[in-house]
Amino acid sequence: MAITNVGVIGCGLMGAGIVQVSAQAGFQVLFVEANDELVKRGLARLRETLEGLVAKGKLDARAKDDVLARIAGTTRLDDLKACDLVVEAMTENQPLKNETFAKLDRICPPHAILATNTSSCNVTAMAAATKRAGQVLGLHFFNPVPLMKLVEVVRTILTDEATVKAATQWVGAVGKTPVQAKDSTAFIVNRLLVPYLLDAIRVYEGGLASLEDIDAAMKLGCGYPMGPFTLLDLVGLDTTMYVAEVMFEEFREPRYAPPPLLKRMVMAGQLGRKTGKGFYTYAAK
Repeated sequence: MAITNVGVIGCGLMGAGIVQVSAQAGFQVLFVEANDELVKRGLARLRETLEGLVAKGKLDARAKDDVLARIAGTTRLDDLKACDLVVEAMTENQPLKNETFAKLDRICPPHAILATNTSSCNVTAMAAATKRAGQVLGLHFFNPVPLMKLVEVVRTILTDEATVKAATQWVGAVGKTPVQAKDSTAFIVNRLLVPYLLDAIRVYEGGLASLEDIDAAMKLGCGYPMGPFTLLDLVGLDTTMYVAEVMFEEFREPRYAPPPLLKRMVMAGQLGRKTGKGFYTYAAK
């Protein structure tokens, strides 16, 4: 199936990135936001990002205008009725996602593929909310979307092969490298990454070493681009705790349980870079 028109639900950090790479790859893109103000913000964010690429010499002005011409925003899900692929990039709320997929099933044409960018919610539950379960799958992008090359293509026990093939080809078309995964909580990357981050917190809680020395050890000893606490602050402590709680609920393994220090930092509003303080303190911009 040829994918020409792409819909994206949500134009926040992840959604805007998906819109950008899709439009830069030549696809017509329509994103949906909750209200007119958020639509304006989304368009402004995309324009600012693309103008930044022009300023850095990574995109010429005419190409920027062409990309922007392929992007539109709306507040109506019904406007996605001509899309061949819709990627949902809303907040991690399972009931809301299930409800949205049921609506998309009624709105989108029979051939359309419905995808979710979730990192932790149940893709099978979203598929089961539709009458086209074979055409539902996960397309898990990573932050920041324009820079990160990986997309996890997540199939449920209901997803058909034609859908996986078409979605995988589209991922390649937008310049990303697809990896295949089954619908099991946290997929590949977070299943391996989250326990590592939680163990780093436990090591620090236990007094084995300082934040700085743990970060330096993992960077210089394992070749990681950043240490676990720098990464935790970048991802957001609240996001990490949420994913850990979902994983613990699914598997009931102690290594997935959020450590006490993580819980207390989230309670205190120390969420990382986005609040100016997490494991490290960041200067206000």
